[in-house]
Amino acid sequence: MKRVILAVLAGLGAAVGVWAAGFPTSFYGDFPVPGWRWVALLGPYNEHLVRDVGAFYLGLTALTVAAWRRPSADLVRATGAAWLTFSAVHFVWHVLHLGVFSTAQAVGNVVALAVPLVLPVLLLIPRRRESDRRGEEALDAVGHRQ
Repeated sequence: MKRVILAVLAGLGAAVGVWAAGFPTSFYGDFPVPGWRWVALLGPYNEHLVRDVGAFYLGLTALTVAAWRRPSADLVRATGAAWLTFSAVHFVWHVLHLGVFSTAQAVGNVVALAVPLVLPVLLLIPRRRESDRRGEEALDAVGHRQ
């Protein structure tokens, strides 16, 4: 399940990252699909900012792919924490600036931004065996278990 979540996040990060970093004018004018102009409705074009957003998504993608390839509990959690940190700030900012969008676009914005907000939370939840083992190790460490 967690590897599927990592794959989805990596795909999302790669798509947004390549588009914004590689084709910033198109990203600005056409994101998420031609005609919707979600980025363009929020302010004037700034190539540097759009490319930086793309680079940030590509960085998250690199981390996510590493976690997908070698999914240790710590790396998967760190990846979830990185995505959650970015996505929470990103989500809140956009929710506070929905006034420029039509109702359909505002709903689309919230739904689209909720996916990378919810999925990382699932990466932070320890597997059952993992939490049981940690509890046993904690008992062993304080000498309460024989």
